[in-house]
Amino acid sequence: MHNSKPLSSDLPTSRQLLRSTIIALVVAIVLLVTVVLPAEYAIDPTGIGRVLGLTEMGEIKGQLAEEAEADAAKDRAAAAGPSTPNAVPTATSQAPASNTAGAWRDEMRVELAPDQGTEIKLVMKAGQKANFSWTAEGGVVNFDMHGDGGTEAISYEKGRGAASDEGVLEAAFDGNHGWFWRNRGQAPLTVIIRASGDYAEMKRM
Repeated sequence: MHNSKPLSSDLPTSRQLLRSTIIALVVAIVLLVTVVLPAEYAIDPTGIGRVLGLTEMGEIKGQLAEEAEADAAKDRAAAAGPSTPNAVPTATSQAPASNTAGAWRDEMRVELAPDQGTEIKLVMKAGQKANFSWTAEGGVVNFDMHGDGGTEAISYEKGRGAASDEGVLEAAFDGNHGWFWRNRGQAPLTVIIRASGDYAEMKRM
């Protein structure tokens, strides 16, 4: 009769098991810091997530979660009874932009289908200022004016159901600073963003 019981020499030693456990733990921690945290929560302590595009994914997920919660709160308020609409906050407390139509340095137009979002940023150094003006033709949008650079991130202002805004964007640190818009309406619309001032370039993320 064949004996299938393994020999003691074939079994891993306690030292080998401990080593395997430590290696697995280290790998799990590395994946958590470089992949899971940036992709799920936009937390990127190493900067690798930004290089791989995972941090932007986490930022968008966070924005979508905030919008979903805000929509749910709005639905609950509507079900409870009529209420006075909240005023849309301005995007900046600084003086509004004074540029005329022909004085803008850059202009970008993006068409958004229902429930589609887009992000446009200015590459800026800390302390630089840019005049801006944006409009949503054909509807209104939810927006988040924010910045990110390396391990730093900041939200300057958020708004819901806005058709336009203008002002001065001052960069809090070196990085990309700009806007995320989402069309929560039932029809397509076009977002038009214009900017001038101290920045290296305007780009769609």
